[in-house]
Amino acid sequence: MPPHTPDFKNRLAAHAAAVEQALAALLDDATRPGELARPARLMEAMRYAVLGGGKRLRPVLVLESAALCGGNPDAAMRVACAVEMLHCYSLAHDDLPAMDNDDLRRGRPTLHRVFDDAMAILAGDALLTYAFDVLADEATHADPRLRAELVLGLARSSGLGGMAGGQALDLEAEGRYDKGQRQSLNVAETRRLQAMKTGALIAFSAEAGAIVADASPDQRKALRAYGHAIGAAFQIADDILDVEADAATLGKATGKDQARGKSTLVEFLGLDAAKAERDRLVQEAKTALASFGDKAATLSVAADFVAARQS
Repeated sequence: MPPHTPDFKNRLAAHAAAVEQALAALLDDATRPGELARPARLMEAMRYAVLGGGKRLRPVLVLESAALCGGNPDAAMRVACAVEMLHCYSLAHDDLPAMDNDDLRRGRPTLHRVFDDAMAILAGDALLTYAFDVLADEATHADPRLRAELVLGLARSSGLGGMAGGQALDLEAEGRYDKGQRQSLNVAETRRLQAMKTGALIAFSAEAGAIVADASPDQRKALRAYGHAIGAAFQIADDILDVEADAATLGKATGKDQARGKSTLVEFLGLDAAKAERDRLVQEAKTALASFGDKAATLSVAADFVAARQS
């Protein structure tokens, strides 16, 4: 089942449609216990940031890893939505003028261009906190231990030692805080930055389904290793697309890495060697799934999808 076959595409589309429906239900206008109101414009901005686009890779990893380990699909869907809301918050904030100053995301104007900077910040803040609200809710899982593990895992992967920390390192490398003097990162430092900024949340997504299923330590370790490998492959694929793709296909501006002097493995290794490293990481991800046998076929193909994607 290669990544471009109808079977895989249909499975991916079915997941994406189900996630879209679940996200829309979580982002409706009805207040939940403890909420005083859901301001209309804030909700509109949150829905714009989350609904109607994206590959939904992270939710798919949650759903497939949960299914692989025998987890409850309804619980997995709530976790998948929490991860996607957090991911979309990060995109909304990354696109702001103070960060990457982007005008296009997923083929349409970025959140702050449609609303304004203040509402984009607030919508991102609300999505970030709502993600943890969803994970902590008993509706996600009856076992408080597992809910706590999910909250901790998402916090660690997205916070100062993960995604946010990686973004901070990225800004420092651009020379934001040293009179515009770009820092020269080496390969190891670039890999660490990318593992934090992009890879950590992807790795958590792959393990989160196993947490929902209360899987064995070995199963969790295998899925975490798989997630780290495809997270690294995803970032290299993204860097390659920044060089090779056009903005219309990619759905966002291209050529940004070189313009900003960002350190990437494409820069260090060259395009052909970067593609070879991406493919090596995909194989590493597949190897991590060996103990699951044929049951992990979809996750294995998902690793190929990361390398083969065009947007």
